[in-house]
Amino acid sequence: MKSVRPLGLLLAAAGILNCAHAVPAVANSDADSDGISAAKGKLSAVERRLVAASVAEVPRSIELLETLVNINSGTFNLEGVAQVGQIMRRELDGLGFQTRWIPMQEVGRSGHLVAEKKGTGRGKRMLLIGHLDTVFEKDSPFQKYVRRGEEAEGPGVNDMKDGLAIMVAALRAMKTAGTLGAAHIIIVLSGDEERPGRPIDVARRDMREAASRSDVALEFESLATKDGRDVGSISRRSSSGWMLQVSAKSGHSSGMFSRDAGFGAAYEMARILDAFRKELREPSATYNAGLVVSGATANIDAAGASGGITGKTNIIPAIALVRGDLRTIDNEQTGRIRRRMSEVVSQSLPNTSAKIEFEEGYPAMPPTEGNRKLLAMLNRVNAKLGLEAMGELDPLERGAGDIAFVADKLDGLIGFGAAGQGGHAPGETVELDSFDRQIKRAALLMTVLSQ
Repeated sequence: MKSVRPLGLLLAAAGILNCAHAVPAVANSDADSDGISAAKGKLSAVERRLVAASVAEVPRSIELLETLVNINSGTFNLEGVAQVGQIMRRELDGLGFQTRWIPMQEVGRSGHLVAEKKGTGRGKRMLLIGHLDTVFEKDSPFQKYVRRGEEAEGPGVNDMKDGLAIMVAALRAMKTAGTLGAAHIIIVLSGDEERPGRPIDVARRDMREAASRSDVALEFESLATKDGRDVGSISRRSSSGWMLQVSAKSGHSSGMFSRDAGFGAAYEMARILDAFRKELREPSATYNAGLVVSGATANIDAAGASGGITGKTNIIPAIALVRGDLRTIDNEQTGRIRRRMSEVVSQSLPNTSAKIEFEEGYPAMPPTEGNRKLLAMLNRVNAKLGLEAMGELDPLERGAGDIAFVADKLDGLIGFGAAGQGGHAPGETVELDSFDRQIKRAALLMTVLSQ
């Protein structure tokens, strides 16, 4: 890992950046059509100020990360989520944003923080997306921030309190360098990304309203890396649920397969799941049967996390229940696979019946040409900073996220948080030496977009 160097070593007498992730700046050069200086690796005077300010923000952003991580903000810890929101609100108030907390008790969640700043420039109106909650609730044994050199461990340290800290740092750097004033920015930080409230159209109402007044979306979840290289994320697959319920005639097992007894619920369930396996496969689509129960009686709890059964080996099972998920690359694929699942379910074995219900979740963010153009713009920023160009991440390697709720309205780009590992599990870590390049990337790209 590359360490973050002190500011005094990073700036030459002329204020030029000189670090592991950047090349020295030279005299100002002309700007191309998207506002980035045309010559590769050359920074204008404004860009030099912006990079220097970004580097100076690294220590403070890591301190903010520690503060945020040490506050438990599991999705169902409504007070903890609100506390993280209040810290972020103070940070954004100090940068001149108009902020408001939107309670979400109507959907069983804490609330969302929305911040807005109108800019003087005529560039793209930006929607910055993040979330305040984590998967680690108050009863989790994984609660505290621990730093070990250039790595830190803690709940939400990479999903996504690092992104919150980087977002603030990039905006502060823009203010210091004098580029924030031109930028028109709306920020939406949801309090329930890890488990959205229901109904979803209420839970994501404010995010979609903000999208209607924006041109591009940038999501500050974690940076993707592959084989040691940073990778760009231009798409996210959907994530929705399904529930299969099978009923059958019960009786003594000696009658199994007969005209009178039929096949029982377990075999009908097996037929359906095997048909799903064989007949529904499409590129970029996955579907999982995550919880399966069958017996004389069977149930799955409301949270879909546990179930129970009664029965005997000599009783034909009367019921089978399955809960699963479906992930797709676009919403058309979601509809197509759901229709095929319904067709399979309708072809019941004798003396059985089945029904399938679909639960709304995260829509898909498909890879579009508009998103690819944003990645190309980011790669021009990378060239300015002396960083390698970023290829496209396979969407199968990234989970669902909030930006997908606005993907039908805006071009978007994902991954302005830090690099890390082990998200959603105890031992989650973040690479602190990635803060340097991520703050610079975000600050310079937002400056370019604002022009």
